Amino acid sequence: ASDPGAASPALPLPRYVRVNTLKTCVEDVIDFFKRQGYSYLGKAASVEELSSLSGKKFLLDLHLPELLVFPPQTDFHNNQLYTSGHIILQDKASCLPAFLLSPAAGSHVIDACAAPGNKTSHVAAILRNKGQIFAFDLDTKRLATMNTMLMRAGVTSFELAQQDFLTVDPRDSKYSKVTYILLDPSCSGSGMVTRLPTEEAAPSAERLRALAAFQRKILSHALSFPALRRLAYSTCSLHREENEDVVHAVLQEQGSAFRLVNVFPSWPCRGLATFPGAECCLRASPAETLTQGFFVALLERCREEAAGPSSLPTAAERSLQQGRGVQPEPAPKKKRKKQRVK
Repeated sequence: ASDPGAASPALPLPRYVRVNTLKTCVEDVIDFFKRQGYSYLGKAASVEELSSLSGKKFLLDLHLPELLVFPPQTDFHNNQLYTSGHIILQDKASCLPAFLLSPAAGSHVIDACAAPGNKTSHVAAILRNKGQIFAFDLDTKRLATMNTMLMRAGVTSFELAQQDFLTVDPRDSKYSKVTYILLDPSCSGSGMVTRLPTEEAAPSAERLRALAAFQRKILSHALSFPALRRLAYSTCSLHREENEDVVHAVLQEQGSAFRLVNVFPSWPCRGLATFPGAECCLRASPAETLTQGFFVALLERCREEAAGPSSLPTAAERSLQQGRGVQPEPAPKKKRKKQRVK
């Protein structure tokens, strides 16, 4: 079987809330929720702790520094923080790709399959709106929704294009400074915990083959951008055909040009051991990480040395080791109290 942990979770997933650091900071959002009658329990020490939340209690996530965790079904769609773009409602697993990509402020980044835009806004927050994001998607409606969402989130340096990423020319001078790519291509969606009790039929072998062929093609295309240094490949699929197998095939085709980065050692759920180095990849599941089912691999261009899995910490990893978020808050921020929500 190719879908480990596909069983429906006994527990509904917590409500994850990502603090949008383009508009506010974690401390201010915690204070705001306290004023709304929520009780803050501090930083979670374990995944189990996240599953025992109830009522109006909330925690800071144990893995991601800007993620707050509330009981399942907590509804924030009418909350002032949500409507003003100060918080983003985003599953924890879906926060991993941008967090692990960890582009330096000022970088040029491509989000290859961008709608509905949560990951794009996350990249913008990590970049602190310095640099440039090129976001592509084929769906006009989803792009329009995404544009509204990015504006509300205070994202400024982005360019949306209704274009198939496979038709984008890597040699176009416009993309000559693109050093980071976020690639979250179409997939079977088998990791999504359906809101409805009706289970979707498992994808057929033919459908999986077609998806995997497309995913290999788009990943190879992304790796052909000449200045690329690092790429995050992610799916919301549980199937190895769309995950480890795609990454392995493309790495083999690339020779020694790219390698996997061994990211986030503290993350409990690793890639299936289908090829040497697959444990560098991350998986997420309702049962083990209390998230949607998800897969993330971080690829980086090799220096001249031999291509083995890199264990160099990413900027995200280093900042975690130093006990702070991806971007340390600049000191002057406290004085400005930028757009504090009353």
